[in-house]
Amino acid sequence: MSTSTATRPETAVEKKSGGFTAAASNYLDERTSISAVVKEFGRKVFPDHWSFLLGEVALYSFVVILLSGTFLTFFFQASMAEVHYDGSYVPLKGVEMSAAMASTLDISFDIRGGLLMRQIHHWAALLFVASIGLHMMRIFFTGAFRKPRELNWVIGFVLFILAMAEGFTGYSLPDDLLSGNGLRIIDGMIKGIPLVGTWISFLLFGGEFPGTAIVGRLYTLHILLLPALVLLFIALHLVFVVVHKHTQFSGPGKTQQNVVGYPVLPVYAAKAGGFFFIVFGVIVLLASFFTINPIWNYGPYDPSPVSAGTQPDWYIGFADGALRLVPPHLEFVLFERTWSFNILIPLGALGLFIVLAMIYPFIEAWVTGDKREHHILDRPRNAATRTAIGAAGLTFYAGLWAAASSDIIATHFKLTMEGVIHALQFVVIAGPFIAYFITKRICLALQKKDREIVLHGYESGRIIRLPGGEYIEKHEQIDDYQRWKLVSYHDYKPLMIRPNARGKITVGQRARASLSRWFFEDRIAPPTRGEIEASHHHEDHVEIESSHQNH
Repeated sequence: MSTSTATRPETAVEKKSGGFTAAASNYLDERTSISAVVKEFGRKVFPDHWSFLLGEVALYSFVVILLSGTFLTFFFQASMAEVHYDGSYVPLKGVEMSAAMASTLDISFDIRGGLLMRQIHHWAALLFVASIGLHMMRIFFTGAFRKPRELNWVIGFVLFILAMAEGFTGYSLPDDLLSGNGLRIIDGMIKGIPLVGTWISFLLFGGEFPGTAIVGRLYTLHILLLPALVLLFIALHLVFVVVHKHTQFSGPGKTQQNVVGYPVLPVYAAKAGGFFFIVFGVIVLLASFFTINPIWNYGPYDPSPVSAGTQPDWYIGFADGALRLVPPHLEFVLFERTWSFNILIPLGALGLFIVLAMIYPFIEAWVTGDKREHHILDRPRNAATRTAIGAAGLTFYAGLWAAASSDIIATHFKLTMEGVIHALQFVVIAGPFIAYFITKRICLALQKKDREIVLHGYESGRIIRLPGGEYIEKHEQIDDYQRWKLVSYHDYKPLMIRPNARGKITVGQRARASLSRWFFEDRIAPPTRGEIEASHHHEDHVEIESSHQNH
């Protein structure tokens, strides 16, 4: 009879290899204590909800960026030295251009797989920024930024800014006509800053625009400094996620301390690995079937021509749109300096918008006075003012973003340029107020609907007759799990102003009370236990009367 694998004795080779593996593991663990880290991380539970995948898409997109970018660095020449193109793309053969442009054309047409890698890199960069933006929207509208995660929100926001900077520096490297015009806009914005703008421009470009060093400096930023910062902030973000644990939506078995989901090992690791290849595959399909940034159509950068209808990458569109929407004739000379408010106003507005978005968690915590830890997410409708503020911010951003394509909108829809600009100016200025009002009304209406469902149930379609001859529709009561989902949110009330220890009411207290009233004065309070029991008692009484009538 043959010896089974369960009882077969180990061979000398197996004993030796097993002993070596154990010795190596012990050696590493004694010096790093890595087993405790792996054990702790392996026990971490991740909620099983589709919205949490947005952060994973961002992480996996960045991995694809690193892999494809490493390939491109072997062939790209970050130099503005003038050369005559002698590659295989015939329409540009013999044309004078920078070495950066020539090497990019060589990657596209002469390096095997080069064009695919360029497009994978570009599509992954676009998906990276988009997924970070969507992930932050999910965090904002569900209140996942509240204590103890305020700092992680700031880290994520800085990561979003770094991702946009990383994308713009990479987009500018080929030194083609489109990227050159984008750098020209940046140069103009920098020079519009009073006193120091000219010096900053000379420092950045290595002389008068376009300078001789801009591509090399952008290349250093793109492949060294910015990726290092992105990696650092991703690591910090993930560390805080592990330390604070995941937020989750309310539901059965879910509490502030208990996360319901799957542990990292082995379930979540397998799912995450499969999802990485799905993301990678989608990016490759996009790169294979949809051309992006065809620099051979634009040609090398020349300061004299400006191509019509060109657009920046979508994530920079809001800055370009802000410049287009500013009214003309806002420049004047004072103290022998030109003050360009057609540049300063967009810079100031965008800077204020970014800063307010970054510090919003601290503003809301100050207004509510809430010092508790929050691990259960809000339904957006239950935080009506916050949701309305988010809708207003998105409307402001969308108006600026659309303005970057004002010329395309005008030509494609046969509209006047002035009409498009004036309409978008209205969207940017009045649109946020309109969006705020409509969104808040919708949220409050949804809260009222939830309250009615909790108290009276939902329509069953069953008509009953009461003893007095009245016909009513019988409502079916929802179960306890559904009721918990509709009522499990905190009812904040406007803060009362109280004198301090000196018997005075400070300006800060008045401002805080005013903001608190604005946030919570028209709230819809969740039904109390007494209201629910009284409503159910009434429904039972109606049912009894109906039964007597039928008998």
